[in-house]
Amino acid sequence: MLKKEHYPWLVFGVVAIVIILDQALKLWIKTNFYLGEDYEILPWFHLRFVQNNGFAFGMELGSKVFLTLFRIVFGGFLCWYLYRIARTARVALGYMVMVALCVAGAFGNVIDCVFYGEIFNNPYPPEVATFVPLGEGYAPWLQGRVVDMFWFPLFSFRWPEWMPFVGGEVFSFFDPVFNIADAAISVGIIAIILFYSRFLENFRRQTGLEKTNA
Repeated sequence: MLKKEHYPWLVFGVVAIVIILDQALKLWIKTNFYLGEDYEILPWFHLRFVQNNGFAFGMELGSKVFLTLFRIVFGGFLCWYLYRIARTARVALGYMVMVALCVAGAFGNVIDCVFYGEIFNNPYPPEVATFVPLGEGYAPWLQGRVVDMFWFPLFSFRWPEWMPFVGGEVFSFFDPVFNIADAAISVGIIAIILFYSRFLENFRRQTGLEKTNA
């Protein structure tokens, strides 16, 4: 059985493994797929290379520089919070791991935003991206695009013509393309909401985490 003094090593190991896997897959996709290329593994599971300027699953949110700085600040806060809870024996290991997934996901996408614009070119398809000297990339620091590749078109159907607003349109589930970092954040947040929300509030009250001098 894992001893409580080993919890910090485990949770920070989770962060490291997720970031390494996320970046390894992104680098492979970036240098082996042209933008928009789609490879069908199963009818409901594709690798599709897309890039986005926005938040998770390709959503847009404000300017690119602001979003990158927000991600860095948010990731730093999560690191501090993970360090705090990993040092106490009163915190459930599962909760620590879920926070660690959020930390890893946040920094996995931050790496793309900060560095990829400076170290990669962005050629037109069917050419694939290559590494370039610093300063010769497709975007300045903090303005790189996040690499996504997982696409799960599980099912689709056409709305009846009589339906208002969407009649005759094709609905496909699940359309957003995402990456390992997005998946880690989603799993962490959903698990915290479902299983640890009460614990989170209790821990805040018990430890006085809300006090700045704690």
